[in-house]
Amino acid sequence: MDERGLDHDGTIAREGALDRVPAAFVPVVEAARARITETFDPTRLHSAYLYGSIPRGTATPGVSDLDLQLALHNEPTEADRADTTTIEVALDQAFPQIDGVGTLLNSTQSLLSDLERHDAGFFVACLCTPLLGPDLAAQLPRYRPTALLARETNGDLAHVLPRWRAKAAEATTDVQRRTLNRFVGRRIVRTGFTLIMPRWGGWTSDLSRSAELFGRYYPDRADQMRIAATTGRAPSPDPAVLDMLINDLGPWLAAEYTAVHGEKTPRP
Repeated sequence: MDERGLDHDGTIAREGALDRVPAAFVPVVEAARARITETFDPTRLHSAYLYGSIPRGTATPGVSDLDLQLALHNEPTEADRADTTTIEVALDQAFPQIDGVGTLLNSTQSLLSDLERHDAGFFVACLCTPLLGPDLAAQLPRYRPTALLARETNGDLAHVLPRWRAKAAEATTDVQRRTLNRFVGRRIVRTGFTLIMPRWGGWTSDLSRSAELFGRYYPDRADQMRIAATTGRAPSPDPAVLDMLINDLGPWLAAEYTAVHGEKTPRP
């Protein structure tokens, strides 16, 4: 991997690996592997993956969360979701070095579909680290930092903003505001980075670097994007930060994104 996150052939390199997991998080990963294996037998689970700061080797004890992706043979059911929640709660309670657990559930058919080729498929192939089962990346293409990838990964921000505003109006506690601020901050930074990704010609998931690269192309919005990056790492319950993200930076970013890359292909 070079300094732009690319392999020798110019395609985006997979960013995580099990041997990059910091020592403090190795027991967490092993426990996640064991609990997933105990809960989902091979008739239900095709494969499991880690993503985020833990497999990238940048996680901070007591601050970082554990992010999991499960690929099921069939479309997720309510029973699958309930079992996943049980795993999340057990891991979060057992390990103080993580601040929460989040799990994505998808069928292999969805992850490998043409519609998800440059969204969920890219996510698995480049941003996820195999934990259990056969790696779906073997059935997916190699990806380059193109406008197509930019559009299909984050070209739907305009449709997400109303949902965030509704969640912000419903948030009544500091915990709820921190959770929403973290999610929104991360998504805003990812969208800001993929806006400029084809021009920069590389890939990174690092929030600070993403914000810094974005600022090179949009200096008038650089300070706001740095705040978004800080919020994504260490969220504040301050409603003014969330208001800035969803009512100022967010709408501007959504409009600029559509103007540059177009809107994401609608999902059924």
